[in-house]
Amino acid sequence: MANISMTETVLQCHPLSEKGFVDAIAVQVARAEDGVVHIKYTLHGLIDEIHLPKAAQPERTDGLWKDTCFELFCGSADDGSYVEFNFAPSGQWAAYAFTGYREGMTELACAPPHINCKAGEGIFEMTVTMDLPESLRTVDAMAGLSAVIADKHGRIAYWALAHPPGNADFHHKDCFALQLEARSAA
Repeated sequence: MANISMTETVLQCHPLSEKGFVDAIAVQVARAEDGVVHIKYTLHGLIDEIHLPKAAQPERTDGLWKDTCFELFCGSADDGSYVEFNFAPSGQWAAYAFTGYREGMTELACAPPHINCKAGEGIFEMTVTMDLPESLRTVDAMAGLSAVIADKHGRIAYWALAHPPGNADFHHKDCFALQLEARSAA
């Protein structure tokens, strides 16, 4: 059986965000020794009020953060480089590598993630299965889990594990508040 580490946590709404349509967002993260990460985002709120992009071809797409999407930022604690993944309810996704804080952005070469969504009364769930980049597969990593939630009236709420002072900024190291321990085949 695979050696897997499971973490459950909740995201915090940014103090300057629009309120009233999202009650809570919980996240479960499991990291296996082969570098595969399983993430489950569970949003509680007024689901009928949230703008959920319609299902589309599950392909790499830029600009997903301008609408409802869920995100993973991940980097080594030893240097300033990190990666960003965006997952949209449409099934579209994006992945970028950065050499430092908002610097040196390039498209990250990676396998497409598997994204599944389901909605019910007061709840929306997105599950994502993805491979970490080779550089992060065998090392402890710091992760930032976040979400941009837009409603049908143009309001936007920013959710993350932690927020830096000032405006919402998921790239800020304060948001990288979860340690994903490297797994071994023990």
